[in-house]
Amino acid sequence: MATRPAERPEPVQEFFSIGEVCEMTELKPHVLRYWESQFRFLSPAKNRSGNRVYQRREIEMILLVKHLLYDEKYTIEGARLRLDETRRAGGMKAEARRALDLDSIRAIERDLRDIQALANGDRR
Repeated sequence: MATRPAERPEPVQEFFSIGEVCEMTELKPHVLRYWESQFRFLSPAKNRSGNRVYQRREIEMILLVKHLLYDEKYTIEGARLRLDETRRAGGMKAEARRALDLDSIRAIERDLRDIQALANGDRR
């Protein structure tokens, strides 16, 4: 009886390039760089080559800022104040996770609309 090698879980990616973050968040690089100048908690580290490297928690924060600006229609200053209040109240992590969940749901909805369009013969 042959034994199968133990399946190892895929390593979890810890750092993401600005290109990967742009793809995940559907934002342009100049938007991310501008937000870094406006929100002090968005300050990705840089690798030896000087390129930005983002961690998962920073991506969650980016999605939270995106949600506040694009969905809830806050101004930059309003979003900054809202985030400061949330941080002081200790709810920043939960708020960022909610934004991530909303973004995931929207992506699934887009995918379902695309599938439906293909099923209906619509070749976008």
